[in-house]
Amino acid sequence: MTKLKTTYMGIELKNPLILGACNLTLDIDKAKKIEDAGAAAIVFKSLFEEQINLESLQMEEDMNEYTERNAEMVSLFPSLEHAGPAEHLDKLVELKRSLSIPVIGSLNCVNHPTWVEYAQQMEKTGIDALELNFYANPKDKNQSAESIEKEQLDILKEVKSKVKIPVSVKLSFFYTNPMQIINQMDKVGVDGFVLFNRLFQPDIDLDKQDLYNPFNLSQMGDYKLPLRYAGLLYKQIKGDICSNTGVFTAEDIARMILAGAQAVQVVSTVYKNKIPQITTMINDLEMWMETNNYSSLEDFRGKVAKINVKDPYAYRRAQYVDLLMKPVEIMKKYPQV
Repeated sequence: MTKLKTTYMGIELKNPLILGACNLTLDIDKAKKIEDAGAAAIVFKSLFEEQINLESLQMEEDMNEYTERNAEMVSLFPSLEHAGPAEHLDKLVELKRSLSIPVIGSLNCVNHPTWVEYAQQMEKTGIDALELNFYANPKDKNQSAESIEKEQLDILKEVKSKVKIPVSVKLSFFYTNPMQIINQMDKVGVDGFVLFNRLFQPDIDLDKQDLYNPFNLSQMGDYKLPLRYAGLLYKQIKGDICSNTGVFTAEDIARMILAGAQAVQVVSTVYKNKIPQITTMINDLEMWMETNNYSSLEDFRGKVAKINVKDPYAYRRAQYVDLLMKPVEIMKKYPQV
């Protein structure tokens, strides 16, 4: 297993496979099985400020349901307040105490002060690092992309100034130029970049003709976008690259390391193939390395990154144009069309 060792945000990992934030981490027994299966670290399910605000509002409505029906009911219930993030933080403490592998907290807030407040509270739980989920759901057509990015940078600067543990950002790809915002965040001192966030996407039920919320798992082959950016960013930034989305097999991990990633996060493959898939991926990665005579991840990390490939058009749109210029080859590959 020593040949699989890597570091991520300055944290030593026994291999590059990290379980990403998901509901599986809420069950301590399952988390222990994930650790036993070989996961090098676990990202705890995200703390959502919006969820806490919604629960607080619901509690207030329930408490005040009868206050206006009868004068004697004004003091029917004692004055109570929602506990805020306390329950989440308690579970995070319990998980950290139950595992020997690194635990990373995940945070998703709405308001600037809350990002900082919750980040500080999460640090006190003893977690090894913190992951900030940065993406925007614009509601105002007049809001500029620059203002959204400036707000995220301001939040990041303050969080970095208030916590001592490593901080990563999990980004969406909905930036006009992801490379530019990543470069700016890198200058702030981000320790790692998780590429990319798999955002909630509603669907429409045709029978009910209404919106519904499908379980938003990734599919095999979805790794290509994070692969591209890992290859573009390798040796171009100080922060570590962690590839996320569509990592299902050991071959996918190998591809990400070849592109330049320090680690990967997996979720969907564990849901679809169960926890033993983690062991399979780690063993298969080691076998692939032995077959190719690699004694460590560093032997091939970034080997196919933009900085190391000879093709001057690698990672450029020119590859797409080149494909369009070869229709005969396409038809040979798919003759049944």
